[in-house]
Amino acid sequence: MNKNYYAIIMAGGVGSRFWPVSTNQFPKQFHDMLGTGETLIQKTFHRLNKFIPQENIYILTNEAYNDLVLEQLPEIQQNQVVLEPAMRNTAPCILYAALKIQKENPDALMLVAPSDHWIEDETAFSKNVLSAFEFCKANDALMTLGIQPTFPNTGYGYIEYDTESEHDIKSVKQFREKPDYETAKSFIKQGNFVWNAGIFMWSAASVLKAFKDNQPELYHLFEKGNVAYNTQEEHGFIQENYGKAENISVDYAIMECSDNVYVLPAEFDWNDLGTWGSLYDKLDKDTNNNAVVNARTLVEDAQGNMIRTKDNKIVVVEGLNDYIIIDKDEVLLIFPKDKEQEIKQVRSKVVDTFGENYS
Repeated sequence: MNKNYYAIIMAGGVGSRFWPVSTNQFPKQFHDMLGTGETLIQKTFHRLNKFIPQENIYILTNEAYNDLVLEQLPEIQQNQVVLEPAMRNTAPCILYAALKIQKENPDALMLVAPSDHWIEDETAFSKNVLSAFEFCKANDALMTLGIQPTFPNTGYGYIEYDTESEHDIKSVKQFREKPDYETAKSFIKQGNFVWNAGIFMWSAASVLKAFKDNQPELYHLFEKGNVAYNTQEEHGFIQENYGKAENISVDYAIMECSDNVYVLPAEFDWNDLGTWGSLYDKLDKDTNNNAVVNARTLVEDAQGNMIRTKDNKIVVVEGLNDYIIIDKDEVLLIFPKDKEQEIKQVRSKVVDTFGENYS
């Protein structure tokens, strides 16, 4: 494997739309959501470890999840777990990790990827990332992988690329926010729009230059810690300074304001696994079109349901169609699939009524 290849796995989110399985104490990336025998973060790590040395894979996460990371990924060392003492969105933690990696290896090429996405064709994924690495090695470029849209999804951001290039890698014209349905349809009809999957590639030198040029205050806040990074002094510096960082995403911080941004339309199927409905779409179905994880079912006049329990519980369902049925310890959720976006609000109501233990 190429010793200059590095990865940052983003694993700090709560995944509240997967409540009650995903909680503040045990978020979705640490669960086997697909029923495969591997948690989402384990699947992501092993996918990347096919072409990136395991010692070069860093996990970016909240301080509260340090022990969970080390328990689920025994292959890594403590120094590979980059801990956020405060929630400040994606730009500060990516900048922090990039400075650590550049100090260790000035020639580093970096991939940034979420810990909780579903990717079917891992061979095509590896091919696309390696192509991006080669481009970033030869050019001062900020790269992203774009997903070919299959329908006018209003839940994703879009990337518009320049149609003049005949190469696979395209220059990005602009990033577009989550559109309404008619706008999404027009994007797809136009033919040069892809979904923004939040998967980035760049050299450490290029991304740090982008931060220095576009976010000088944020850059200098973290650059002051260069002497401390990868030493025993690092923890103290981060504890003292991380909370001072602006709360800003990497998209806003550097991607949308840089003129050296490129996209490679991906060759693999992808799903961000953001909701129970998106998980339902990717799971195998029984003869009644129900998706079942960790349960034994007896169904009558019940179709299109997402059913999940723990420990292979028997579930009897009659007369329910297109519902989310989730059994988790002290919480049972039975909720219409077409209202899945409201689960975050339901979670808040449960916490307000019954206490923080159910968050």
